[in-house]
Amino acid sequence: MATPASALDVFDKDGVRLSVDDAVATVTLTNPAKRNAQSPALWRALAEAGRSLPGSVRVVVLRGEGKSFSAGLDRQAFTPEGFDGEPSFIDLARGSDQELDAVIAEYQEAFTWWRRNDIVSIAAVQGHAIGAGFQLALACDLRVVAQDVQFAMRETGLGLVPDLTGTHPLVGLVGYARALEICATGRFVGAEEAERVGLANLAVPADELDSAVRDLAGALLAAPRDAVVETKALLRGAAGRSYEEQRLAERAAQARRLRDLAGLSD
Repeated sequence: MATPASALDVFDKDGVRLSVDDAVATVTLTNPAKRNAQSPALWRALAEAGRSLPGSVRVVVLRGEGKSFSAGLDRQAFTPEGFDGEPSFIDLARGSDQELDAVIAEYQEAFTWWRRNDIVSIAAVQGHAIGAGFQLALACDLRVVAQDVQFAMRETGLGLVPDLTGTHPLVGLVGYARALEICATGRFVGAEEAERVGLANLAVPADELDSAVRDLAGALLAAPRDAVVETKALLRGAAGRSYEEQRLAERAAQARRLRDLAGLSD
């Protein structure tokens, strides 16, 4: 999705640009020459984007410049030297369990804020979304994909596991059996299958991706913000509640909305 001309850049560094246009923020991966390959510096910039959102933002669009959304982790991470100023993966493996856990937890912060209740996030995905790229798309609430999209989870084939928060949403979207098959085989999932199994909310021709995301963002903004926030919180919590617990949560949320509409909220 092209950034609107009226948008103001909040920052642009380490392969990430954050722009804000009133209630819509756009986070763009800006290294198309490397197919938006990811690094620790990029992950820190993504986490900073989440912390930098103005309170006016209701919808966040995530996109990648060029032909691919993100081809995954930059393979430089697997070299002995790693990235400049960063510990190599070999160095990390030599650390204590506590040190390794802390580093991975820091990396995961780039993938966690997209599901905050106060925003709705949309990944606009074209071309390759592999490994960390797939997990970044899964971090968002919604996914609109171009017909050339190719999702793949390649970590298992490298002797690793998906560890950037992608396993929970993947199982929630497609179920355990299909998630296991996708991860263990590392195969590609194209647009038609992604839409059919629930990975994508919508699949469109590549030249219609921007307009489809723009239309979806507009539809999300049409409803009152507080109602969307409460509804998102209800839906996010539903999987962890019993039917009766969800009924109770619905009643409590509706009571808050009615009091707010009546001007009786605290």
